Amino acid sequence: MTVQLTPRLSVAVQSEDFDLGHEYSALLAHDRGIGAIVAFVGTVRDLNLAEDVVALELEHYPGMTEKSLRKILDTAAERWSLQGARIVHRIGKMYPGDQIVLVLTASAHRGDAYEANNFIMDYLKTEAPFWKKEWTPEGPRWIEARDCDDKAAARWK
Repeated sequence: MTVQLTPRLSVAVQSEDFDLGHEYSALLAHDRGIGAIVAFVGTVRDLNLAEDVVALELEHYPGMTEKSLRKILDTAAERWSLQGARIVHRIGKMYPGDQIVLVLTASAHRGDAYEANNFIMDYLKTEAPFWKKEWTPEGPRWIEARDCDDKAAARWK
C-alpha cells in the first residue's frame, strides 16, 4: 500500500519487490530543483549472529506501520530541507540477496539528503513496528532489538 504524505513525501509497505530505477525516476520527475538524491537499499544477508540465514520474514500491523513511517518522514522533513523522500519497506518472506527496504531522500544539496537518509534509516530500525523472524537451518527465531541500533538513533535526539 502506498501512502502519499504530500506530492513529495510517500511511504509504501508491500510484499512485492521494488525497482530502484523506477523509484528514483519518479522522485526526480516532480522537481527539477533537486540537486542530490541519496539512496539506501537494505538486503537480506545470508549470515547473522554467526549463523546461516535461509530466509527473513517480516510482519507488521497494517495502518500502524504506515502511520509510523509517515511520522518518521515528517520528522525528517522538519529537520532537513528535503524536496522529496520515499520509503518502501517490504513484508513477508524474503531470501538472501532480496531487497528489504528502500529510502530515497532528495534535496537541493547533498548534505541534507545524506543526513535525512541516515536519520530515516536509524529510526526505521528502532521506531517502525516490524517484527522480524530469521529462518536458519535449525528453524525460525525472532530477532530482538539491538543496542547498536538504539545508540545510532540516540544521536539524533
